Amino acid sequence: MRNIAIIPARSGSKGLKDKNIMLLNGKPLMAYTIEAAIESRMFDEVFVSTDSEKYAEIAREYGASVPSLRSEDLSSDTASSWDVVKEALERYEEHGQFFDSFTLLQPTSPLRKVEDIVKAYNLFQERDANAIVGVTEAEHSPLWCGTLPEDQSLVGFFKSEHANQPRQKLEPYFRINGAIYIVKTDYFIKVKDIYESKCYAYVMSRETSIDIDTAFDFIIAGILAEHVMKGIQ
Repeated sequence: MRNIAIIPARSGSKGLKDKNIMLLNGKPLMAYTIEAAIESRMFDEVFVSTDSEKYAEIAREYGASVPSLRSEDLSSDTASSWDVVKEALERYEEHGQFFDSFTLLQPTSPLRKVEDIVKAYNLFQERDANAIVGVTEAEHSPLWCGTLPEDQSLVGFFKSEHANQPRQKLEPYFRINGAIYIVKTDYFIKVKDIYESKCYAYVMSRETSIDIDTAFDFIIAGILAEHVMKGIQ
């Protein structure tokens, strides 16, 4: 099987300017994902999709392939990662390169480990899955969440009779962490939703599941990075 890692790294982030190349403990953010993908040895190609030549140069410096820049249509903040994947696959096909599967690795998840990529791919093969998606246990049960009226009254806040129980007695919930998506290419082309059939979860630790969107996330990632990379959890 031929496999490609697709790393989307747009330059126009509004929440945290140039976050994909911000230095996290001395290294550009997207470099963590590029290096993990290469070190995993799971891919025939590690491709960075970007709209910036500056970003492209950094990506190439760390070993990624950037044969061309992303199209203008997909350079806005309204473009989805799946649109980026579709364009990447089409461009490679135009040059006679076809891939049986792709792995979407967002650079905003820098603490995913090489072993996470390898184990997720092994699960993909063992289950003969159409898709594998990274998840982590939710920090708090959604049973503890609710909306507030204008007067901020908590009367009727809990919608479940089980919500008032200790955390240890509540059933664990999981959230998609955005760190790993492995999908069969032909399946991706045929469906509108990758979760339609034979899609399984790959469970990751909370430490490796951090998703950087804000300055606060970036600070926390910096603190965690040394511990995670050294195997201290």
